[in-house]
Amino acid sequence: MTVQTLSQLRTRFAAALSTMYGREVPAYTTLVEVATEINSGLGGNQRVTAERHGAIRVGTPEELRQVGQVFRGFGMHPVGFYDLRDTGNVPVPVVSTAFRPIDENELERNPFRVFTSMLTVDDERFFSAELRGRLEAFLAKRTLFSPELLTLAARSAEGNGLTGADADRFVELATAAFELSPEPTDRAWYSELAQINAVAADIGGVTRTHINHLTPRVLDIDELYRRLGARGLQMIDKIQGPPRWNGPDVLLRQTSFRALDETRLFVEPDGTVAAGTTRVRFGEVEQRGIALTPAGRQRYDTLMAATDAAAATGLSWQEAGRSVWEASDFPTDELGLHQAGLGYFTYSASETGTVAATPIVYEDFLPRSAAGIFQSNLTDDGSMDGARAGAYYDIDWLAGTLGCEVHAPDDLYAAQSRRSLRACAEQLGLDPSQLTATTTILETTDVR
Repeated sequence: MTVQTLSQLRTRFAAALSTMYGREVPAYTTLVEVATEINSGLGGNQRVTAERHGAIRVGTPEELRQVGQVFRGFGMHPVGFYDLRDTGNVPVPVVSTAFRPIDENELERNPFRVFTSMLTVDDERFFSAELRGRLEAFLAKRTLFSPELLTLAARSAEGNGLTGADADRFVELATAAFELSPEPTDRAWYSELAQINAVAADIGGVTRTHINHLTPRVLDIDELYRRLGARGLQMIDKIQGPPRWNGPDVLLRQTSFRALDETRLFVEPDGTVAAGTTRVRFGEVEQRGIALTPAGRQRYDTLMAATDAAAATGLSWQEAGRSVWEASDFPTDELGLHQAGLGYFTYSASETGTVAATPIVYEDFLPRSAAGIFQSNLTDDGSMDGARAGAYYDIDWLAGTLGCEVHAPDDLYAAQSRRSLRACAEQLGLDPSQLTATTTILETTDVR
Protein backbone atom coordinates (compact mmCIF):
# COMPACT_ATOMS: atom_id res chain seq x y z
CA MET A 1 0.00 0.00 0.00
CA THR A 2 1.31 3.45 -0.94
CA VAL A 3 2.62 5.61 1.89
CA GLN A 4 1.30 9.15 2.08
CA THR A 5 4.40 11.23 2.75
CA LEU A 6 4.70 13.88 5.44
CA SER A 7 4.27 16.65 2.87
CA GLN A 8 1.16 14.98 1.45
CA LEU A 9 -0.32 14.59 4.92
CA ARG A 10 0.58 18.20 5.71
CA THR A 11 -1.13 19.39 2.54
CA ARG A 12 -4.28 17.47 3.44
CA PHE A 13 -4.19 18.78 7.01
CA ALA A 14 -3.83 22.41 5.94
CA ALA A 15 -6.67 22.05 3.43
CA ALA A 16 -8.95 20.37 5.98
CA LEU A 17 -8.31 23.10 8.55
CA SER A 18 -9.00 25.76 5.93
CA THR A 19 -12.34 24.19 5.01
CA MET A 20 -13.29 23.84 8.66
CA TYR A 21 -12.31 27.38 9.56
CA GLY A 22 -14.22 28.72 6.56
CA ARG A 23 -17.37 27.11 7.98
CA GLU A 24 -16.73 28.54 11.42
CA VAL A 25 -15.69 32.04 10.30
CA PRO A 26 -17.28 32.81 6.90
CA ALA A 27 -15.33 36.07 6.59
CA TYR A 28 -12.19 33.95 6.32
CA THR A 29 -13.52 32.61 3.00
CA THR A 30 -13.84 36.19 1.77
CA LEU A 31 -10.24 36.81 2.83
CA VAL A 32 -9.01 33.79 0.85
CA GLU A 33 -11.05 34.77 -2.20
CA VAL A 34 -9.61 38.29 -2.30
CA ALA A 35 -6.06 37.04 -1.70
CA THR A 36 -6.44 34.55 -4.55
CA GLU A 37 -7.75 37.26 -6.89
CA ILE A 38 -4.75 39.47 -6.15
CA ASN A 39 -2.21 36.65 -6.43
CA SER A 40 -3.66 35.47 -9.74
CA GLY A 41 -3.39 38.96 -11.16
CA LEU A 42 0.24 39.27 -10.07
CA GLY A 43 1.37 35.87 -11.30
CA GLY A 44 1.61 34.07 -7.97
CA ASN A 45 2.62 30.42 -8.20
CA GLN A 46 0.83 27.41 -6.74
CA ARG A 47 2.82 27.54 -3.52
CA VAL A 48 1.67 31.10 -2.80
CA THR A 49 -1.94 30.27 -3.58
CA ALA A 50 -1.97 27.24 -1.27
CA GLU A 51 0.19 28.77 1.47
CA ARG A 52 -1.25 29.16 4.97
CA HIS A 53 -0.17 29.61 8.50
CA GLY A 54 -2.43 28.89 11.42
CA ALA A 55 -2.41 29.93 15.05
CA ILE A 56 -3.45 27.91 18.08
CA ARG A 57 -3.17 28.34 21.85
CA VAL A 58 -2.58 25.78 24.59
CA GLY A 59 -2.51 26.04 28.35
CA THR A 60 0.27 23.90 29.79
CA PRO A 61 3.75 22.56 28.99
CA GLU A 62 2.24 19.06 28.62
CA GLU A 63 -0.30 20.31 26.08
CA LEU A 64 2.52 22.08 24.25
CA ARG A 65 4.56 18.87 24.19
CA GLN A 66 1.60 16.91 22.85
CA VAL A 67 0.77 19.40 20.12
CA GLY A 68 4.43 19.26 19.09
CA GLN A 69 4.05 15.50 18.74
CA VAL A 70 0.98 15.96 16.55
CA PHE A 71 2.79 18.42 14.28
CA ARG A 72 5.86 16.19 13.97
CA GLY A 73 3.54 13.67 12.37
CA PHE A 74 3.07 16.21 9.58
CA GLY A 75 6.78 16.99 9.22
CA MET A 76 6.56 20.23 11.20
CA HIS A 77 9.26 21.16 13.71
CA PRO A 78 9.61 23.97 16.29
CA VAL A 79 11.40 27.03 14.95
CA GLY A 80 12.03 30.15 16.99
CA PHE A 81 11.00 31.34 20.45
CA TYR A 82 8.71 34.34 20.89
CA ASP A 83 7.82 35.99 24.19
CA LEU A 84 4.76 38.21 23.75
CA ARG A 85 4.40 39.21 27.41
CA ASP A 86 6.57 42.32 27.12
CA THR A 87 6.18 43.10 23.44
CA GLY A 88 4.05 46.02 22.31
CA ASN A 89 1.62 48.17 24.23
CA VAL A 90 -0.64 45.51 25.73
CA PRO A 91 0.99 42.52 27.47
CA VAL A 92 -0.23 39.12 26.29
CA PRO A 93 0.46 36.27 28.77
CA VAL A 94 1.89 33.77 26.30
CA VAL A 95 5.17 32.45 24.95
CA SER A 96 5.19 30.96 21.48
CA THR A 97 6.98 29.00 18.81
CA ALA A 98 6.15 28.09 15.22
CA PHE A 99 5.93 24.53 13.95
CA ARG A 100 6.88 24.28 10.28
CA PRO A 101 8.90 22.27 7.76
CA ILE A 102 12.62 23.03 7.99
CA ASP A 103 13.90 21.48 4.74
CA GLU A 104 13.67 23.75 1.70
CA ASN A 105 12.23 20.95 -0.44
CA GLU A 106 9.54 20.26 2.15
CA LEU A 107 8.79 23.98 2.32
CA GLU A 108 8.38 24.06 -1.44
CA ARG A 109 5.98 21.11 -1.36
CA ASN A 110 3.84 22.69 1.36
CA PRO A 111 5.04 25.41 3.78
CA PHE A 112 2.20 25.12 6.31
CA ARG A 113 3.14 26.69 9.64
CA VAL A 114 1.30 26.87 12.95
CA PHE A 115 2.16 29.68 15.37
CA THR A 116 1.59 28.02 18.73
CA SER A 117 1.25 29.93 22.00
CA MET A 118 1.23 28.64 25.57
CA LEU A 119 -0.40 30.45 28.47
CA THR A 120 2.17 31.50 31.08
CA VAL A 121 0.09 30.32 34.02
CA ASP A 122 2.95 30.66 36.52
CA ASP A 123 3.60 34.33 35.72
CA GLU A 124 2.60 36.16 38.91
CA ARG A 125 2.19 39.45 37.07
CA PHE A 126 -0.98 38.07 35.51
CA PHE A 127 -2.19 35.32 37.84
CA SER A 128 -2.34 35.44 41.62
CA ALA A 129 -1.41 32.29 43.52
CA GLU A 130 -5.07 31.59 44.26
CA LEU A 131 -6.20 32.05 40.65
CA ARG A 132 -3.21 30.11 39.38
CA GLY A 133 -4.17 27.13 41.51
CA ARG A 134 -7.70 27.08 40.14
CA LEU A 135 -6.47 27.59 36.57
CA GLU A 136 -3.96 24.75 36.83
CA ALA A 137 -6.66 22.46 38.24
CA PHE A 138 -9.01 23.35 35.39
CA LEU A 139 -6.38 22.75 32.72
CA ALA A 140 -5.31 19.45 34.30
CA LYS A 141 -8.82 18.04 33.81
CA ARG A 142 -9.01 18.51 30.07
CA THR A 143 -7.64 16.34 27.26
CA LEU A 144 -6.93 18.14 24.00
CA PHE A 145 -5.38 15.29 22.03
CA SER A 146 -6.61 11.73 22.17
CA PRO A 147 -4.26 8.77 22.67
CA GLU A 148 -5.21 7.52 19.20
CA LEU A 149 -4.18 10.82 17.61
CA LEU A 150 -0.86 10.89 19.47
CA THR A 151 -0.14 7.28 18.52
CA LEU A 152 -0.81 7.93 14.84
CA ALA A 153 1.32 11.08 14.96
CA ALA A 154 4.24 9.15 16.44
CA ARG A 155 3.92 6.42 13.80
CA SER A 156 3.79 9.01 11.02
CA ALA A 157 6.90 10.79 12.30
CA GLU A 158 8.83 7.53 12.71
CA GLY A 159 7.77 6.08 9.35
CA ASN A 160 7.84 9.31 7.32
CA GLY A 161 4.15 9.00 6.61
CA LEU A 162 1.16 6.70 6.90
CA THR A 163 -0.82 4.43 4.60
CA GLY A 164 -4.50 4.12 3.71
CA ALA A 165 -6.99 4.29 6.56
CA ASP A 166 -4.33 5.35 9.05
CA ALA A 167 -3.49 8.43 6.97
CA ASP A 168 -7.17 9.33 6.66
CA ARG A 169 -7.78 8.84 10.37
CA PHE A 170 -4.74 10.90 11.34
CA VAL A 171 -5.86 13.90 9.26
CA GLU A 172 -9.43 13.51 10.53
CA LEU A 173 -8.47 13.41 14.21
CA ALA A 174 -5.90 16.19 13.93
CA THR A 175 -8.40 18.49 12.22
CA ALA A 176 -11.12 17.71 14.77
CA ALA A 177 -8.73 18.53 17.63
CA PHE A 178 -8.72 22.18 16.51
CA GLU A 179 -12.45 22.53 15.81
CA LEU A 180 -14.42 25.01 17.90
CA SER A 181 -16.21 23.04 20.60
CA PRO A 182 -20.01 23.31 20.96
CA GLU A 183 -19.70 22.49 24.67
CA PRO A 184 -21.11 25.28 26.89
CA THR A 185 -18.56 27.40 28.73
CA ASP A 186 -18.77 28.43 32.36
CA ARG A 187 -19.58 32.14 32.04
CA ALA A 188 -18.30 33.20 35.46
CA TRP A 189 -14.98 31.40 34.96
CA TYR A 190 -14.52 32.71 31.43
CA SER A 191 -15.34 36.26 32.53
CA GLU A 192 -12.90 36.10 35.45
CA LEU A 193 -10.06 35.13 33.13
CA ALA A 194 -11.12 37.72 30.56
CA GLN A 195 -10.54 40.43 33.17
CA ILE A 196 -6.89 39.35 33.14
CA ASN A 197 -6.70 39.09 29.36
CA ALA A 198 -9.01 37.96 26.57
CA VAL A 199 -6.31 35.55 25.36
CA ALA A 200 -6.16 33.99 28.84
CA ALA A 201 -9.91 33.37 28.68
CA ASP A 202 -9.66 31.93 25.18
CA ILE A 203 -7.03 29.45 26.38
CA GLY A 204 -7.91 28.67 29.96
CA GLY A 205 -11.63 29.32 30.04
CA VAL A 206 -12.67 26.52 27.70
CA THR A 207 -12.35 22.74 27.65
CA ARG A 208 -10.85 22.50 24.15
CA THR A 209 -8.41 24.38 21.96
CA HIS A 210 -9.28 25.67 18.50
CA ILE A 211 -7.86 27.47 15.51
CA ASN A 212 -7.55 31.13 16.42
CA HIS A 213 -6.87 32.24 12.87
CA LEU A 214 -5.72 30.94 9.50
CA THR A 215 -3.59 33.16 7.31
CA PRO A 216 -3.25 33.07 3.52
CA ARG A 217 -0.27 34.67 1.80
CA VAL A 218 -0.83 37.58 -0.57
CA LEU A 219 1.54 39.36 -2.96
CA ASP A 220 0.11 42.86 -2.35
CA ILE A 221 -1.12 43.28 1.19
CA ASP A 222 -1.90 46.98 0.76
CA GLU A 223 -4.32 46.21 -2.06
CA LEU A 224 -5.88 43.43 -0.02
CA TYR A 225 -6.30 45.78 2.95
CA ARG A 226 -8.12 48.23 0.66
CA ARG A 227 -10.36 45.62 -0.95
CA LEU A 228 -11.42 44.00 2.32
CA GLY A 229 -12.32 47.40 3.76
CA ALA A 230 -14.38 48.10 0.63
CA ARG A 231 -16.25 44.84 1.24
CA GLY A 232 -17.27 46.05 4.69
CA LEU A 233 -14.81 44.14 6.86
CA GLN A 234 -13.42 46.18 9.75
CA MET A 235 -9.66 46.07 9.49
CA ILE A 236 -7.16 46.67 12.27
CA ASP A 237 -5.61 50.13 12.19
CA LYS A 238 -2.42 49.30 10.26
CA ILE A 239 -0.34 46.72 8.49
CA GLN A 240 2.22 45.26 10.90
CA GLY A 241 5.88 45.02 9.92
CA PRO A 242 7.93 47.09 7.48
CA PRO A 243 6.12 49.76 5.46
CA ARG A 244 5.41 49.71 1.75
CA TRP A 245 8.28 51.53 0.07
CA ASN A 246 10.30 51.67 -3.15
CA GLY A 247 12.62 48.82 -2.17
CA PRO A 248 12.36 45.03 -1.90
CA ASP A 249 9.88 43.29 0.38
CA VAL A 250 11.73 42.08 3.48
CA LEU A 251 10.72 39.82 6.35
CA LEU A 252 6.98 39.85 6.95
CA ARG A 253 4.00 42.19 6.72
CA GLN A 254 0.74 41.16 8.37
CA THR A 255 -2.73 42.54 8.91
CA SER A 256 -6.19 41.24 9.78
CA PHE A 257 -9.85 42.02 9.94
CA ARG A 258 -10.93 42.60 13.50
CA ALA A 259 -12.17 39.74 15.63
CA LEU A 260 -15.86 39.16 15.06
CA ASP A 261 -18.63 38.46 17.54
CA GLU A 262 -19.18 34.71 17.62
CA THR A 263 -22.14 33.06 19.31
CA ARG A 264 -21.24 30.52 21.98
CA LEU A 265 -23.18 28.76 24.69
CA PHE A 266 -22.51 29.66 28.32
CA VAL A 267 -23.50 28.01 31.57
CA GLU A 268 -24.92 30.65 33.89
CA PRO A 269 -24.33 30.64 37.67
CA ASP A 270 -27.80 29.15 38.19
CA GLY A 271 -26.96 26.21 35.91
CA THR A 272 -29.02 27.32 32.92
CA VAL A 273 -27.48 27.48 29.45
CA ALA A 274 -27.76 30.68 27.44
CA ALA A 275 -26.25 32.07 24.25
CA GLY A 276 -23.54 34.69 24.48
CA THR A 277 -20.76 36.07 22.34
CA THR A 278 -16.98 36.08 22.35
CA ARG A 279 -14.60 38.12 20.23
CA VAL A 280 -11.23 36.39 20.00
CA ARG A 281 -10.93 34.91 16.49
CA PHE A 282 -10.04 36.93 13.41
CA GLY A 283 -8.83 36.68 9.83
CA GLU A 284 -5.18 37.43 9.18
CA VAL A 285 -3.20 37.78 5.96
CA GLU A 286 0.54 37.99 5.34
CA GLN A 287 2.99 39.18 2.69
CA ARG A 288 6.37 37.47 2.94
CA GLY A 289 9.64 38.99 1.82
CA ILE A 290 13.36 38.28 1.94
CA ALA A 291 14.99 36.74 5.00
CA LEU A 292 17.52 39.18 6.48
CA THR A 293 20.86 38.30 8.01
CA PRO A 294 21.67 39.46 11.57
CA ALA A 295 23.25 42.57 10.05
CA GLY A 296 20.09 43.12 8.01
CA ARG A 297 17.89 42.63 11.06
CA GLN A 298 19.94 45.21 12.97
CA ARG A 299 19.39 47.73 10.18
CA TYR A 300 15.71 46.81 10.11
CA ASP A 301 15.32 47.35 13.86
CA THR A 302 17.00 50.75 13.60
CA LEU A 303 14.63 51.81 10.82
CA MET A 304 11.57 50.59 12.73
CA ALA A 305 12.63 52.56 15.82
CA ALA A 306 13.02 55.66 13.63
CA THR A 307 9.59 54.98 12.13
CA ASP A 308 8.05 54.90 15.60
CA ALA A 309 9.69 58.23 16.41
CA ALA A 310 8.45 59.80 13.17
CA ALA A 311 4.93 58.50 13.76
CA ALA A 312 4.95 60.12 17.20
CA THR A 313 5.18 63.53 15.49
CA GLY A 314 1.72 63.11 13.98
CA LEU A 315 2.40 61.29 10.71
CA SER A 316 0.43 58.16 9.97
CA TRP A 317 2.45 55.04 10.62
CA GLN A 318 2.66 54.23 6.90
CA GLU A 319 3.69 57.78 6.00
CA ALA A 320 6.30 57.74 8.74
CA GLY A 321 7.64 54.39 7.60
CA ARG A 322 7.88 55.36 3.95
CA SER A 323 9.66 58.63 4.75
CA VAL A 324 12.18 56.94 7.04
CA TRP A 325 12.93 53.96 4.81
CA GLU A 326 13.20 55.94 1.57
CA ALA A 327 15.53 58.49 3.20
CA SER A 328 17.78 55.71 4.54
CA ASP A 329 20.69 53.91 2.87
CA PHE A 330 18.91 50.55 3.07
CA PRO A 331 19.40 48.88 -0.35
CA THR A 332 16.57 49.42 -2.80
CA ASP A 333 17.07 46.17 -4.72
CA GLU A 334 18.13 42.56 -4.21
CA LEU A 335 21.59 43.17 -5.67
CA GLY A 336 22.24 45.81 -3.03
CA LEU A 337 21.05 43.49 -0.28
CA HIS A 338 23.38 40.79 -1.51
CA GLN A 339 26.42 43.06 -1.85
CA ALA A 340 25.87 44.51 1.63
CA GLY A 341 25.42 41.07 3.22
CA LEU A 342 22.00 42.04 4.55
CA GLY A 343 19.90 39.23 3.04
CA TYR A 344 20.08 35.45 2.72
CA PHE A 345 20.42 33.99 -0.79
CA THR A 346 20.75 30.65 -2.53
CA TYR A 347 23.04 30.15 -5.50
CA SER A 348 22.75 28.30 -8.80
CA ALA A 349 25.05 27.98 -11.80
CA SER A 350 24.02 27.98 -15.43
CA GLU A 351 25.54 25.80 -18.16
CA THR A 352 27.62 28.79 -19.27
CA GLY A 353 29.22 29.11 -15.83
CA THR A 354 27.43 32.22 -14.67
CA VAL A 355 25.88 32.33 -11.22
CA ALA A 356 22.51 33.57 -10.01
CA ALA A 357 21.68 34.45 -6.43
CA THR A 358 18.03 34.15 -5.44
CA PRO A 359 16.64 35.60 -2.18
CA ILE A 360 15.44 33.16 0.46
CA VAL A 361 11.85 33.65 1.58
CA TYR A 362 11.41 34.60 5.24
CA GLU A 363 9.48 31.66 6.68
CA ASP A 364 9.13 32.82 10.28
CA PHE A 365 7.51 35.50 12.42
CA LEU A 366 8.26 38.83 14.11
CA PRO A 367 7.48 39.14 17.84
CA ARG A 368 6.40 42.76 17.51
CA SER A 369 4.06 41.99 14.61
CA ALA A 370 2.58 38.91 16.30
CA ALA A 371 1.94 40.91 19.45
CA GLY A 372 0.51 43.75 17.38
CA ILE A 373 -1.99 41.46 15.68
CA PHE A 374 -3.02 39.94 19.02
CA GLN A 375 -3.32 43.33 20.69
CA SER A 376 -5.24 44.95 17.83
CA ASN A 377 -7.94 42.32 18.26
CA LEU A 378 -8.33 42.61 22.05
CA THR A 379 -11.35 44.46 23.35
CA ASP A 380 -9.49 45.91 26.34
CA ASP A 381 -6.04 46.14 27.87
CA GLY A 382 -6.55 43.46 30.52
CA SER A 383 -4.53 43.66 33.72
CA MET A 384 -0.97 42.97 34.81
CA ASP A 385 0.76 43.71 38.11
CA GLY A 386 4.13 45.03 37.02
CA ALA A 387 5.43 45.03 40.59
CA ARG A 388 5.50 41.22 40.66
CA ALA A 389 8.21 39.06 39.16
CA GLY A 390 7.60 37.45 35.79
CA ALA A 391 8.22 33.76 35.18
CA TYR A 392 11.31 33.01 33.09
CA TYR A 393 11.10 31.26 29.74
CA ASP A 394 13.62 30.97 26.93
CA ILE A 395 14.45 28.77 23.95
CA ASP A 396 16.23 26.24 26.18
CA TRP A 397 13.14 25.90 28.36
CA LEU A 398 11.11 25.35 25.21
CA ALA A 399 13.48 22.66 23.93
CA GLY A 400 13.36 20.87 27.27
CA THR A 401 9.58 20.99 27.31
CA LEU A 402 9.24 19.68 23.76
CA GLY A 403 12.04 17.14 24.16
CA CYS A 404 13.68 18.16 20.89
CA GLU A 405 15.77 20.89 19.32
CA VAL A 406 14.10 24.23 18.72
CA HIS A 407 15.69 25.56 15.55
CA ALA A 408 16.92 29.13 15.32
CA PRO A 409 15.61 30.75 12.11
CA ASP A 410 18.96 32.34 11.25
CA ASP A 411 20.72 28.99 11.51
CA LEU A 412 18.30 27.45 9.02
CA TYR A 413 18.66 30.27 6.46
CA ALA A 414 22.43 30.36 6.78
CA ALA A 415 22.70 26.58 6.38
CA GLN A 416 20.46 26.64 3.30
CA SER A 417 22.60 29.38 1.76
CA ARG A 418 25.85 27.52 2.52
CA ARG A 419 24.54 24.26 1.04
CA SER A 420 23.61 25.93 -2.23
CA LEU A 421 26.91 27.80 -2.32
CA ARG A 422 28.92 24.60 -1.90
CA ALA A 423 26.87 22.78 -4.53
CA CYS A 424 27.24 25.66 -6.98
CA ALA A 425 30.99 25.94 -6.39
CA GLU A 426 31.42 22.19 -6.85
CA GLN A 427 29.54 22.34 -10.14
CA LEU A 428 31.88 25.10 -11.37
CA GLY A 429 35.04 23.59 -9.92
CA LEU A 430 35.63 26.58 -7.65
CA ASP A 431 36.27 27.17 -4.00
CA PRO A 432 33.14 28.61 -2.30
CA SER A 433 35.11 31.73 -1.27
CA GLN A 434 35.91 32.40 -4.93
CA LEU A 435 32.28 32.06 -5.85
CA THR A 436 31.10 34.52 -3.21
CA ALA A 437 33.51 37.15 -4.48
CA THR A 438 32.48 36.83 -8.14
CA THR A 439 28.73 36.22 -7.84
CA THR A 440 26.56 38.16 -10.25
CA ILE A 441 22.83 38.20 -9.69
CA LEU A 442 21.27 37.28 -12.99
CA GLU A 443 17.77 36.91 -11.65
CA THR A 444 15.86 38.72 -8.99
CA THR A 445 12.62 37.69 -7.41
CA ASP A 446 9.81 39.10 -5.35
CA VAL A 447 9.70 35.68 -3.65
CA ARG A 448 6.50 34.66 -5.41
